[in-house]
Amino acid sequence: MEVVGLGFHFEDLPVGRQYRTIGRTVTEADVINYVNCLGLVEVLFTNQEFREHGSDLKGRIAPGMLAHGFIEGLLIQATMQNTALALMNMEITMKAPVFVGDTIHAEVEVLEARVSKSRPGRGLVRSRVNIVKQDGSIAITYTPLRMVKCREA
Repeated sequence: MEVVGLGFHFEDLPVGRQYRTIGRTVTEADVINYVNCLGLVEVLFTNQEFREHGSDLKGRIAPGMLAHGFIEGLLIQATMQNTALALMNMEITMKAPVFVGDTIHAEVEVLEARVSKSRPGRGLVRSRVNIVKQDGSIAITYTPLRMVKCREA
């Protein structure tokens, strides 16, 4: 019987492949839980008075890595379950803030795909992931390099 919900294998990720995830709205509870869990007591996230009068950013901002984490969760559910083995490297650029109430999704393009020389049955895939807000603007861009199972491992 076929198992559904499994991720892409190396062979499913040729250079140039593009796809997008479903969206996820960032809530106040998400920010509070994330900040409290990490002990991230930066006033930008914990002090409304500072946000209103001392910050250049107005509104309830979400930590950039919270948005990144949400997108990784969406990608794992849709494309990596049981096939992605390791995050090997990543560069990330925060381009614009994500606020409470923003709905974000990922737009992904495969940039590099090669068979691993040291790990038989494994491939290395680098992609560009744009975290896109509901207005179409890009909030965050990152380029993960992941080790992925080959179908015939």
